Amino acid sequence: MTMGSNVSLTALSENTESAIVSLGWSSPTGEGDADVSVLLLNADGKVRSDADFYFYNNPVAADGSVQLLGKEPTGDGSEDRISFDLTAVPADVERIVVAASRYEGARFGELNDLKVTLADAGGESLLRFVIEDAGPVSAIIFGELYRRGQEWKFRAVGQGYESGLAGLATDFGVDIEDDEAESAAAVSEEPSAVVPPDAEPRTTLEAVPAPRPPADEEAAPKKRTTRPRTAKKKVTPPRAPVKSLAENESWKQARLFPVSALKSDRDREMRSTSVLLSVMAQVPRFGRRITAPFGAPSGRMETFTEVSLPHGDTPRRPDGVIRVERAGKLWTALVETKTNGNPLKSDQVQAYMDIAARRGYEAVITLSNDVALEGSPLVDVKIDRRRKHQVALWHLSWAEVAHQAQMLIRHEGVGNAARTWLLQDLLHYLQHENSGCHGFQNMGSAWVPVRNGISDETLCQGDPRALEVVESWERLIRQVCLRLGGELGQKVLPAQRTRRGIDPGARRARLADQLCVEGRLQAELRVEGAPGLLTVSADLRTAKLRTSVEIPAPQQGYPLTWAKRLVRRLAEAPADLHVETLVEGETGGPRGTLERLRPEPADLLPKDSATRITGFRLSLFKGMGSGRGNAESGFIRSVDDAVHRFYTSVVTHLDAPASGRATAKERAAV
Repeated sequence: MTMGSNVSLTALSENTESAIVSLGWSSPTGEGDADVSVLLLNADGKVRSDADFYFYNNPVAADGSVQLLGKEPTGDGSEDRISFDLTAVPADVERIVVAASRYEGARFGELNDLKVTLADAGGESLLRFVIEDAGPVSAIIFGELYRRGQEWKFRAVGQGYESGLAGLATDFGVDIEDDEAESAAAVSEEPSAVVPPDAEPRTTLEAVPAPRPPADEEAAPKKRTTRPRTAKKKVTPPRAPVKSLAENESWKQARLFPVSALKSDRDREMRSTSVLLSVMAQVPRFGRRITAPFGAPSGRMETFTEVSLPHGDTPRRPDGVIRVERAGKLWTALVETKTNGNPLKSDQVQAYMDIAARRGYEAVITLSNDVALEGSPLVDVKIDRRRKHQVALWHLSWAEVAHQAQMLIRHEGVGNAARTWLLQDLLHYLQHENSGCHGFQNMGSAWVPVRNGISDETLCQGDPRALEVVESWERLIRQVCLRLGGELGQKVLPAQRTRRGIDPGARRARLADQLCVEGRLQAELRVEGAPGLLTVSADLRTAKLRTSVEIPAPQQGYPLTWAKRLVRRLAEAPADLHVETLVEGETGGPRGTLERLRPEPADLLPKDSATRITGFRLSLFKGMGSGRGNAESGFIRSVDDAVHRFYTSVVTHLDAPASGRATAKERAAV
């Protein structure tokens, strides 16, 4: 692309629900660097609030629309990557500006090979824009994504700012007096804002460039040249080595993180914390994945365990401490860990919140097998709003840790064989039955009474046990999304059929009343690249699980052709798959099992040829486990297995959506 040109993303690819934008440069001295930033703008060309300004101290959007992935070394310099989920961008955001800035008086004219590239959700590179002769500017807008009707377009900008990041942010309505913008201004060459005479004096740390990553990447082994053959020669394969009598299948491979010596919950907590924090520090991309959602910057990470901190008469010893250094500033978080089914203790977390507030730490991170829900905190803590320094409380599930490790190992890579081996050993440790880090594994004490109450019709609306089951069901669905997404290497998210801004507690109370009346739990999953929402339904009256997906009817062709093509696509699907025709204006159309429909696809067509077919619903049924846990006969494992079986045996055989845009039904649901 050339400066000022623009292009529609859908004209380049059909897979543009999400995109990766990469900003790259090189330095003749090897010391030059810059920081990326993103601004979400409304129709007036201004940010809606300072929260729409994303940089290294605010790297992730709460709705997942923007995520700064950090720096990657390249052959001739470095590259900063930004992930955009364009389906999650709020409707009142018209433009997304992608920029970068330098610090300590440095200018972009001192860097070479300034460029921006954009890739689609499948990783295919779609466009490239090179900025020639940047000149003496300390901030540059590389490009912008903007809406035109129902599609997204990209414009190559290349506009420079001599006033640095502070000037750029001010032009788009960011208040540089706020904390986030003040942190951004600290990395530019601009002087600090004027402090009123009666204001409290502050000490401004001089910004320094981000530390360069250690050059410990292993060089790729050279490919051995094939020795030329001079004559044919009989080759005798080597004999298989004879195994000794002592060698058998019970032998276990040596592990860096053994689990055999874990005898108590305290041992598991200490070992799990140390294993996780050490791998985070040694595998920067993994550490960044874990801490970025909590507001940590991208920088040099240090981790510690069993740190003693003074607190009243008795010192407190949090399970771990994470410290990230960036541009001369420190971001610090205390870590409290629990394994197995042990709950977090409010008094412990409260003490760590107080310590963090007094010492100027940024966050307290709790880590357990439980899954946090929006509007339903796992522990109740009191936050003193009178304190000038506020501490954020975050929760992380062991299932989320395993998900991030799985994504990097199987799908994205960490660029180093040794780091990959570390992640593999960490994942093996987390998945071992003796580690205690298995994620959500118990539907709670209310599960059996609620099932019995639904069976004998004695469960009444307003029963608090029904609400507890609904919350456990939501936790289970979030974990199922993590596991399926880790296996596929794609984004899998729960879809809520509620308007934005609805109170989560009120929504769960309504679902609890619905459970008491209908005896059914239901959830919808949005799988990137799937033709529709994947629905999971648990009928507690019949003890049946139903997994289904609705696919729209094609826009062209004849109904009989649609039916025949659908049956052919499902040639490898289970014979007991239920196929139902969806028709306009009626509750349902013809239906049958795939085994019966294979010889006669025409049985899917309505008898009245004038009836309009809107789509097809595919469903699998299986019995659900009776136990509340994750055993072979447990409910949790039965749901996980049902979703995995349905996706791998049915959804993978279906066509992807015709366009890169989400359907109207999906946009309304997510």
